[in-house]
Amino acid sequence: MSWKSSTDRYSRMSIALHWVMVLLFVLIYAAIEFRGIFPKDSDGRNLMKDAHFMLGLTVFALVWLRLLARTLGVAPKITPPPPAWQTALATLVHWALYVFMIAMPVMGYLVLSYNDKSVFFYGFDLPPLTLKDVDTAKQIKGWHELGGTLGYWLIGLHALAGLFHHYVMKDNTLLRMLPKRN
Repeated sequence: MSWKSSTDRYSRMSIALHWVMVLLFVLIYAAIEFRGIFPKDSDGRNLMKDAHFMLGLTVFALVWLRLLARTLGVAPKITPPPPAWQTALATLVHWALYVFMIAMPVMGYLVLSYNDKSVFFYGFDLPPLTLKDVDTAKQIKGWHELGGTLGYWLIGLHALAGLFHHYVMKDNTLLRMLPKRN
């Protein structure tokens, strides 16, 4: 699988990682939203929370591969080129998404750590990173929840921009990130 983007398309690795991350975000948000249909401390609720934590840490691991793929080459050109303000806004949103994909799992892990809880990660229990401090856990949990809400907007803005470019601007922005049709 190619790691380097061409002048007109992102690399297969970048495309695959992008769409895997989309699926992970759907599952992460679904797990945390649907946990409420189960009673507190039930197996179903604990399963939803464990899935949320595990998939969040999966995003944390994969974001580093995305950043590596991004540094291995330049982004494919958008044809026709958008105005400079759109390019600047797109860059800002992309970097905000990368910060989001790093900061959210770190904050989630810290919330659990400050509550003296381990994190289930594909069959392993990752130990707490800190000593117990419930007040700090509550503070970070608030930031994590705010970040989750901002994430809905950030991801939505990113998706809407791709659709806007495809259907209104009629450029190749979205096509650069779609899997190639044979």
